[in-house]
Amino acid sequence: MSRLAEFRAAEKALQEELARLESLKNDAGLKKEIEFEDKLKQLMAEYGKSLRDVIAILEPSRLNSSRATAAAPQKAARRPRVVKVYENPHTGELIETKGGNHRGLKAWKAEYGSDTVESWVRG
Repeated sequence: MSRLAEFRAAEKALQEELARLESLKNDAGLKKEIEFEDKLKQLMAEYGKSLRDVIAILEPSRLNSSRATAAAPQKAARRPRVVKVYENPHTGELIETKGGNHRGLKAWKAEYGSDTVESWVRG
């Protein structure tokens, strides 16, 4: 696109946005909302209240529920542990476990050493 065409497209978009802005300025509903916001800010300043205080007064259940969810963050779901199968090459015995707290596995580690037993894991 040439620079002149780009300029004219931007100028047209600007004119459309200015027309939209003018229509919003003349909107009675928007004027009422702006007036309400101004009056609300004046009241909050007069009484020393924040927006959070106003929400707590008008909707206490909303504020309490948001605090409850913020106070108790969701626990991340743990990935399920993988079953490991150990095969003792000396005896041919198999042990299937998800953790290292198996009685037979502990006995093997005590007898043969942890590194040696970990090498017995079947692929």
